[in-house]
Amino acid sequence: MWHKFFDLLQQIGRALFLPIAVLPAAGLLLRFGQADLLDLPFLAKSGEAVFANLGLLFAMGVAGGMSKDKNISAGLSGAIIYLVMGAGMKELDVANDMGTLGGIIAGLTGGYLYNRFYQTKLPVYLAFFGGRRFVPIVSGLVAIVFGLVFGLIWPYIMLAIESFSKWVTESGVFGMFVYGVSNRILLPTGLQHITEALAYFTIGSFTTADGTVLTGDLTRFFHGDPTAGIFMSGFFPVMIFGLPAAALAMYLAAKKENRPLVLGLLLSGAFTALLTGVTEPIEFPILFAAPLLYGIHAILMGVSYSVAYLVGYKAGFTFSGGIIDLALSWGISTKPYMIFILGPIFFAIYFFVFYTLIKALNLKTPGREDDGETVGGSKASSMFDDSSHSEKAENIFKALGGVDNVLVIDNCISRLRLKLNDINLIDEAMLKKNGAKGIVKSGNDIQVIIGTDVEFYADAMKNIKK
Repeated sequence: MWHKFFDLLQQIGRALFLPIAVLPAAGLLLRFGQADLLDLPFLAKSGEAVFANLGLLFAMGVAGGMSKDKNISAGLSGAIIYLVMGAGMKELDVANDMGTLGGIIAGLTGGYLYNRFYQTKLPVYLAFFGGRRFVPIVSGLVAIVFGLVFGLIWPYIMLAIESFSKWVTESGVFGMFVYGVSNRILLPTGLQHITEALAYFTIGSFTTADGTVLTGDLTRFFHGDPTAGIFMSGFFPVMIFGLPAAALAMYLAAKKENRPLVLGLLLSGAFTALLTGVTEPIEFPILFAAPLLYGIHAILMGVSYSVAYLVGYKAGFTFSGGIIDLALSWGISTKPYMIFILGPIFFAIYFFVFYTLIKALNLKTPGREDDGETVGGSKASSMFDDSSHSEKAENIFKALGGVDNVLVIDNCISRLRLKLNDINLIDEAMLKKNGAKGIVKSGNDIQVIIGTDVEFYADAMKNIKK
């Protein structure tokens, strides 16, 4: 029972990432169009169009992500539910607006209905409306019910969300610490996308000059809310300074003869975190090699959030807390210069703690493995490796027990998400030799952490399996 529920949560987390992936482009357009940059209103309006329709994007993207075969009918069903439900709710009370949360609910429902009814067969005289065409019809009927139900209960849900938002903000330093720690603790499971979606697109409200009410830390931040950014600011000191310092510590703590082998892993992981804020390529080697260090990293993330809140540093991102988003949000951040005070402090803390504990406790971080053990950061996982993704995909299939043992192939930002027939056939050493930074198992489901080029691996594997 718990296993199925956990798998469902992982699937939801994966589906949520698809619509979030459009935000960097929208953020660039919105920011570059502002008066303090290029002062081109048509660019700003182009980016604003995405933020103004986040609910619809989530409805379509989440429904497609939840569907079995990623068919367009699922996305259409999510959109129908969102639009019909929203219209019904407003008819009951013009103030009803579920926004992005409504899109997520519509998407989850649309994905479920698609999986449930896409193979429905009708009598011959109605056959045209069967199969996938039947799904939008059912979705419209369900949406009418949803509009009535949520129209009646939404005011109470809003009160609960506002109460939670008030608790978080009034908890201040403690609330931020809890959020930062929990975000990293949930990362290995992929469930952090769920809490992030609530924080970035639901918690808090802000009314713009034209009377538009916006919700969510991320959305409010890029529309000028001076109180927004508290759920994003803590990432920057850790991702730009802390994790690169941890990578340096692990490199210097590695055996001298192994340093050339782990350089690719650590350098690529540190550079990816610093530039883009994507941290899995460096965090998962830490997690699997030295869970103690990962636990300390989670605590330090909480500390970063608390300190940022304490000193009044507020910054935001459309993707993650790397240099690119730091530069993008600089002009609308609060006390942006604080990154140059907090950053070096966290660099020093991370380096000292990691290097000291690795040496003192003889932790088996990359490059310190016992003789005969494979190094996760071998040349095969280096950012400079020129091996084709097709070759690695073939080797990954071999390490997973063969092509026929892999039932489902999917991916998110940095991980292959696979379902296997027999998980006992996995050769973890071979996976690591072909680029895996870590492996997460759950029943017959497995996540193979690759890095930001994971989509090329997934595509190559799908082509082989055809």
